[in-house]
Amino acid sequence: MLKIFNTLTRKKEIFKSIKKKKIFMYVCGVTVYDFCHIGHARTFIFFDVVYRYFREIGYKVKYVRNITDIDDKIIKKAKLKNIHYKILTQNMIHEMNFDFNSLNILKPTFEPLVTDHISEIIFFISTLLKKKFAYINIHGDVVFSIKSFKNYGELSRKYHQKKNFKNFCFCKKNDFILWKNRKNKKDFFWDSPWGPGRPGWHIECSVINYKYFGKNLDLHGGGSDLIFPHHENENAQSSCFNQKKYVNYWMHTGMIILKNKKMSKSFGNIFLIKELKKQFFSDSIRYYLLSTNYRHPIYFDIKNLKKSEEIIKKFYFCINFVNKKKFKLKLKCSSCSYFVLFQKYMNDNFNTREALLILLKLSKKIIFLFYSGNFKKVEFLSRKLFYLGRILGFFNLKKNYKKNNYDILNEKKVKRIKIEKIKKLIKLREKARKLCLWEKSDSLRKKLFKLGVYIEDRKDKTFWKIIS
Repeated sequence: MLKIFNTLTRKKEIFKSIKKKKIFMYVCGVTVYDFCHIGHARTFIFFDVVYRYFREIGYKVKYVRNITDIDDKIIKKAKLKNIHYKILTQNMIHEMNFDFNSLNILKPTFEPLVTDHISEIIFFISTLLKKKFAYINIHGDVVFSIKSFKNYGELSRKYHQKKNFKNFCFCKKNDFILWKNRKNKKDFFWDSPWGPGRPGWHIECSVINYKYFGKNLDLHGGGSDLIFPHHENENAQSSCFNQKKYVNYWMHTGMIILKNKKMSKSFGNIFLIKELKKQFFSDSIRYYLLSTNYRHPIYFDIKNLKKSEEIIKKFYFCINFVNKKKFKLKLKCSSCSYFVLFQKYMNDNFNTREALLILLKLSKKIIFLFYSGNFKKVEFLSRKLFYLGRILGFFNLKKNYKKNNYDILNEKKVKRIKIEKIKKLIKLREKARKLCLWEKSDSLRKKLFKLGVYIEDRKDKTFWKIIS
């Protein structure tokens, strides 16, 4: 039974989808004015795991992740670079896709651009105006009246006085813009019934969700920095438009903290994905970001990222025993304790921290069995490690695998290893075994293991293979 922590209710709730075995899932995407950083990686890797796990347990998922391609930051950056905003956003979308692909983040079902939905945005705003949930201010902007939605503040728990929600300050200074009237003739704009202008930030997600899901959806995700004002405002305008509950489960990932400050471009303390990829394997970054509960902040530390890399190297050593082409295994069909515990933790609000410990236990068991010479059990458990790892988005073995950083694990070591040295150690070990010098034989096995050599003993012959 899957339970999800709902930001709206502040408690774990049993997950029930609107439609049987179908899920409507939306995650706020990137505002494409600059390169993606590790904060983006954390949010989208986590929701990538959510997406994968839902599909693993039998749901058909309609996953939508928008791209904000018109925004104050985009316009400012385009002016600074003296280029059209479309050129800037197209370049940044290309960079975003490259970063996300390198981290093995799956493409959503739909990835709509805001600028492709201007007519739908105008219709949505017109409806809010007709229903008296919005008004036109003295500057010609269309503005949402937060006083018109009695539950405003329920998602973020924003209070005017902390004693009582009823004391929330409903005043016009908190109203937010749905449509920005053009103030400068050089500004980018679209025609509308209220004059030339462009959409405000919050309206885009409401409109895209209405187009792809209708009046309500199962799950809405994003970073915790979006809870207020973005998701609070989105919830208000959509609830008013639809006249019913908008989202059943709200999920938010914690921030990444560096030197006691939230990691953000405004503070100038970010780590870009493309820069981290030059230093670390993709799966190392994924492991590091999933090893903390998704709701908790991560206090960024390069040392811990390096530790994650060492664990990933062990994982890759272990899965070398798996024949990936013939590999078939189903989670729901297995009664193995590793699978049962893995599913238990994932069903507990996607507890990836504990789920990763299951993978770690498996890898330690595999390495122990390898030292012991139990190769049949090694291959059996390696298949399980490979399968569970794939659910969390590890072990991307596509056609471009040879170009992946993981292959460096093999290539660099193979270059350092002298085949003659391996052959000499193998002969010494065979001789020790014939003389029943088992301690010496085990010692030589360990030396070979450190060189990345797989050994299998058969009667009078030892077979070996370089695997990492």
